[in-house]
Amino acid sequence: MISLADAERAAATLLEPAHYDFFAGGADDERTLRSNVDAFDRHRLLPRVLRGVGKRDLGVEVLGQPLSMPVMVAPTAFHRLAHPDGEVGTARAAAASGTVMILSMAATQPVEQVAATGVRLWFQMYVQPDRAFTERLVRRVEAAGCAALVVSVDSPVFGRRLRDLRHDFGDLPAGLACENMRESGTGPPRAVAFDAALDWSVVGWLRGITTLPIVLKGILHPDDARLAVGHGADAVIVSNHGGRQLDGAVASIDALPAVVEAVGGRLPVLLDGGVRRGTDVVTALALGAAAVAVGRPVLWGLTVAGEHGVRQVLELLRDDLDRAMVLCGADRVAALTRDVVHVGRCSW
Repeated sequence: MISLADAERAAATLLEPAHYDFFAGGADDERTLRSNVDAFDRHRLLPRVLRGVGKRDLGVEVLGQPLSMPVMVAPTAFHRLAHPDGEVGTARAAAASGTVMILSMAATQPVEQVAATGVRLWFQMYVQPDRAFTERLVRRVEAAGCAALVVSVDSPVFGRRLRDLRHDFGDLPAGLACENMRESGTGPPRAVAFDAALDWSVVGWLRGITTLPIVLKGILHPDDARLAVGHGADAVIVSNHGGRQLDGAVASIDALPAVVEAVGGRLPVLLDGGVRRGTDVVTALALGAAAVAVGRPVLWGLTVAGEHGVRQVLELLRDDLDRAMVLCGADRVAALTRDVVHVGRCSW
């Protein structure tokens, strides 16, 4: 693999078609899925020259967590469909790369087992209608040593994914389960439920039961970003769920600048959706993101070579980002300012 596109092509030949389509697919006609990637092509970089960038520092800090580069592992479900290493393999690769992994509530290995790898771990969850179960899960996450709670807020209902419907893919194969949905180590797992009745009061409820930082994932509208600040969120992730929920929603990178402006530096803004190369990371950082998260490329690397494949994907992104920063004249992430990105024709 010499690019992330290579990883996906290889993974497509290795995965069962239903499993590839589960990972690769989006909602309905997949317009937002395609737009997440295509939107980066509308952004052009305006490099600076003769800036003395012989030494670069790619490191950042997000919510007190030091990252060796501003690239995190986004939460994605069912890693053991991709490779027997599962989420543990992904975690080991993230740890070796010096970054944070956001573990999905729908992981096929339990949070305790993943945390035992020593990775810096955040936990993504859907607040369940059964609040007592949700609170027990939060306690479990805290006990495992997770450093933040990432709450998906863009899923009041389940998106309609045509690829899954055509394959009749609804259940995991025998022997696999959503391990974090078990009440105990041996009990049967609950089904992950969505709750259309959730409102902004859930942030206050979570704040009342945990001291973990609360990150709201799925923010696209600037008014929602302001509400997140007002309700005490610690960070937001600009995301359309990888194009898997509302088809036709705005691309993540297109929504980013308005969200950054709305929060006004009062909390970190992260981005996921469509990041496939180092120049995409540069674009997001220059537009105000504190870091980006990548999902599908990690799954493709995991499919191809387990832990080693994920490490390859992350290091390809690191090398690509480093090169792009040199070519843009930036020696550190803070040097990537808004004037580095241009959309449309230059006016001079």
